[in-house]
Amino acid sequence: MEITVNNQPFKLSAPSSVAQLLSAVLQVPGTGIAIAVNQAIVSKSDWADHLLQPGDQVVLIKATQGG
Repeated sequence: MEITVNNQPFKLSAPSSVAQLLSAVLQVPGTGIAIAVNQAIVSKSDWADHLLQPGDQVVLIKATQGG
């Protein structure tokens, strides 16, 4: 299955939830980020249940602090 993550094509070998994509595939910690799938924000409480579909557009937004 092919999806797009931050405008980069990405292949998944099996269906994955947003949580699985972050932890197992991208190895990104789940803190300090927001996720949008097809331009809709996915609440962190829904990451484990939100299954990605072929062609989905995923955007990871990392919080930064400045000063």
